[in-house]
Amino acid sequence: QVQVVESGGGLVQPGGSLRLSCAASGSIFSIDAMGWYRQAPGQERELVAVMDNGGRTNYDDSVKGRFTISRDNAKNTVYLQMNSLKPEDTTKYYCNADVMLDRSGRTYRYWGQGTQVTVSS
Repeated sequence: QVQVVESGGGLVQPGGSLRLSCAASGSIFSIDAMGWYRQAPGQERELVAVMDNGGRTNYDDSVKGRFTISRDNAKNTVYLQMNSLKPEDTTKYYCNADVMLDRSGRTYRYWGQGTQVTVSS
């Protein structure tokens, strides 16, 4: 079994910063990509940023230049540094990990429960 747990959300003023963390644990052979998504009520979950195990990244256009994704592969942890936050960034943020459970090469996507980010004065 694999667990994915996010932390670091909260309330911040416009223009402020937050750092989200996400740790995967359990029966992990290795992890391919780890990423951050966000989902507002009634909306589809959308990609914020993703990083593969080679360090390649992809960002949604709305966060480029403001958010930075990073990983500590030894700790199976991914981070999202969010700067210059805007009210429209307010929503719940979810982490996922594409996990290999053995040498087969097959990956399974695991999601965390999400962490709320609220940007408001």
